[in-house]
Amino acid sequence: MEGHIDRMTTLSQVMTRLTQRGIHREFRMNENCEMKLENSDKIYQPHELTIVKTYRFEGPSNPDDNAVLYLLKDNEGNYGMIIDSYGAETNYPKEFDTYLREIPILESDEFNFD
Repeated sequence: MEGHIDRMTTLSQVMTRLTQRGIHREFRMNENCEMKLENSDKIYQPHELTIVKTYRFEGPSNPDDNAVLYLLKDNEGNYGMIIDSYGAETNYPKEFDTYLREIPILESDEFNFD
């Protein structure tokens, strides 16, 4: 998977580029460990999503500032993102990592922002 990771400048720059392409909603795991797209009631199973791009960001001085942005597409063609901080702190329950590993990956050059 390492070979598919873009190391674009900053998280905010990538988010701006995605927003310009109409992608601004986030997939979020709630307290019941259900994955939902922002402003939607649909609960997604991992097989209903595909990771189409992975962006990794590393803090310049503090490894705790690391983050990954995953760009996902659901079976109906809706795009959304997951932002995951990693390092000493994570912003998701442990079930999130298991869920994420079950999502198929089909990296697309369509979202290369080099």
